[in-house]
Amino acid sequence: MEELKQFWGHGAAKAWERFGEGMFKPLAALVILAMAILMSYLQKLDLEREMIYSIMRSFLQLSLVGFILEFIFKQKNPLWIIAIYLFMVLVAGYTAGKRAKHIPNSSVVAGFSILVGTFLTMNLLIWLNVFPITPQFIIPVAGMMVGNSMTTTGVTLKRLRDDLRTQQNMVETALALGATPRQAIIRQVKKSLVIALSPALDNAKIVGLITLPGAMTGLIMGGQSPLKAIQLQMVIMNMLLGASTLASIISTYIICRFVFTKTYQLKTEILVAE
Repeated sequence: MEELKQFWGHGAAKAWERFGEGMFKPLAALVILAMAILMSYLQKLDLEREMIYSIMRSFLQLSLVGFILEFIFKQKNPLWIIAIYLFMVLVAGYTAGKRAKHIPNSSVVAGFSILVGTFLTMNLLIWLNVFPITPQFIIPVAGMMVGNSMTTTGVTLKRLRDDLRTQQNMVETALALGATPRQAIIRQVKKSLVIALSPALDNAKIVGLITLPGAMTGLIMGGQSPLKAIQLQMVIMNMLLGASTLASIISTYIICRFVFTKTYQLKTEILVAE
């Protein structure tokens, strides 16, 4: 707490001054938002308020995160890194779980899967000495992994739930013939994983040909050599795909405990229509 008081007493004022000096470009970019709002109005899309709300919310969130990271980057206490990481996992688990709201404890399943998948990937990268254990590296890297794992896990759970509902007879027939819950839904599991991971795989195929990813673009715009930027991007792509795959697969193993009753029947919550 003493570190926090010192930061808000002295460092926050300097951080705010630097923040204000760099606001010209973000404010100038609002011209693009105004154009989008105008187009929405002319086309009668009724999205003007949503656009304004979204951009204001993102501005406030990013500003708050900026000040928090400014403080954390000056500290050497690893507890701050752990706290930020767990908060990101908590939010990601809740968000991914909402995609499959008809699955009991979907947020818990998603959160635990994301936690395990990203934790294992992060520790492997640290063990291989790919990234140093500093807030400047760990927090952004963890954020990217958690965000991508959230997307793939959410899609996996939602698709799996939809297939279980529409293919109830197939699943219960397999159970009646002696299949275990995992064996009974293996076809639906594979399909949901393929669908969830396909966008990441397609993205990896066209990177550099169509898109220049954010990390690579940021380094190049910051004056780094394109070759160094490419090397970092290769690491990030492998990292994101690995964490997302782990999290998604783990979620399909855990979900068997929540979609079946003790008598090996699909729970009624799963079968409810949207």
